[in-house]
Amino acid sequence: MQLNNPLNLEGSPQQDTAPPEQRRRPQVAGLQTEFEFELPKGYVDAEGTLHRQGVMRLARAMDEIVPLRDPRVKANPAYATVVILARVIVRLGALSEVSPAAIEDLFACDLNYLQKFYRQINELEED
Repeated sequence: MQLNNPLNLEGSPQQDTAPPEQRRRPQVAGLQTEFEFELPKGYVDAEGTLHRQGVMRLARAMDEIVPLRDPRVKANPAYATVVILARVIVRLGALSEVSPAAIEDLFACDLNYLQKFYRQINELEED
């Protein structure tokens, strides 16, 4: 499954009352590059801690090119989704790093949510 599609989220960094997916993050020359989200269920780590709040950055071309070199993606093209999400999620709860293994352990509804969110913020939605 390929990740494709967008969302042009508006708001200001001070809008703490807005839903997480509409909160703005730091900007680069007027371009919003990071977006907060909240997983529907949440990631449960090995210690049983639930992680729901996170931040995803805009994808770069290399974020979609590099996974094509990964042997796991060569063996199973659908695995590209896992690798891409691990690259663009800059924070998930208190995790020090978001790895492909963490993405693999997400509940299906959370993976679906992140795929849609990726498409939205990267403006890849088909009309």
